[in-house]
Amino acid sequence: MPLVSARQLLDEAAKGGYGVGAFNVNDMEQIQAIMEAAKETNSPVIIQASRGARQFAQDNYLYHLMLAAAELYPQIPLAMHLDHGNSFETCESAIKLGFTSVMMDGSLKDDGKTPATFEENVAVTKKVVDYAHERGISVEGEIGVLGGIEDGHGAGGSGLDHVTDPDQAVEFAELTGVDSLAIAIGTSHGAYKFTKKPDGSVLKMDLLIKIHQRLPNTHLVMHGSSSVPKELQDIVNQYGGKLKETWGVPVEEIQLGIKNGVRKINVDTDNRLAITGAIRKVLWETPEKFDPRDYMKPARAAMQKVVAQRMTQFGQAGHAGDYKAIPIADMAKGYKSGTLVTKPLVAAR
Repeated sequence: MPLVSARQLLDEAAKGGYGVGAFNVNDMEQIQAIMEAAKETNSPVIIQASRGARQFAQDNYLYHLMLAAAELYPQIPLAMHLDHGNSFETCESAIKLGFTSVMMDGSLKDDGKTPATFEENVAVTKKVVDYAHERGISVEGEIGVLGGIEDGHGAGGSGLDHVTDPDQAVEFAELTGVDSLAIAIGTSHGAYKFTKKPDGSVLKMDLLIKIHQRLPNTHLVMHGSSSVPKELQDIVNQYGGKLKETWGVPVEEIQLGIKNGVRKINVDTDNRLAITGAIRKVLWETPEKFDPRDYMKPARAAMQKVVAQRMTQFGQAGHAGDYKAIPIADMAKGYKSGTLVTKPLVAAR
């Protein structure tokens, strides 16, 4: 199956009432782990790369690894997504390379750190939407600002500093025509999200539900949604790590989000912890080892286990064979004709 649009995956997820995990990658082993988990669970999947990943791996390496994944796993609907594009030019370069979906994070200025105004966000996101849709590429926008910093991207601070305003979410979706909308409800980039198991005072699921009620036909996105399991932290620390205690987003809260319009869930930290723990264990227990394959094989297997768990928990498992790929050229025709509707149907207050 060729690389497909994330819009198609999210539309199908909405029909089926499940979520789709979007997993960040930087190298071949991570892509292999995700695709093996997708095969194991028979899941559609979104693989995404940040600007940091594109710089680390180089664009052509990443793109051709993704083409290899599509070739080796033809039964898996697979979208290649740009995570947190910081400018029109960044999104344009990803589209020209072959990404089938992009995120324009106009909630921050193009330095990736300073909060932008609502008007600035709308303007740059709409520019990306117009360019992308003409080419059949789906677009994710963001309204509100996540906390924390990861890969040099983020405003820092608490996830509660710039939560999404429901009225602005409605206006933003109407003005931009984005295919999906990332919202800020208290989550943060990176491992250190919460200092205790999150409750309603720090993770605003009531806000998410309110936004879904106002935008019932808009695909919502949860960023910063690694669960940061204690057992993964413990493995890292058992073998020489020094992670301080932290809490992520509980899976049951993500599942509540899925019941209320969340169709894309971003996961990165959990996979980093799994990989790091497995590598540390090998090098700690067998310090004579020096062949990268000796520690990368268990690292890849550890990440595959986590991804397969998330695919099952998000409900996407078993849905890879539900539909056939829509060619990107046909997506472009759908946007042009209006059969692919992006203006949201807004519910009454």
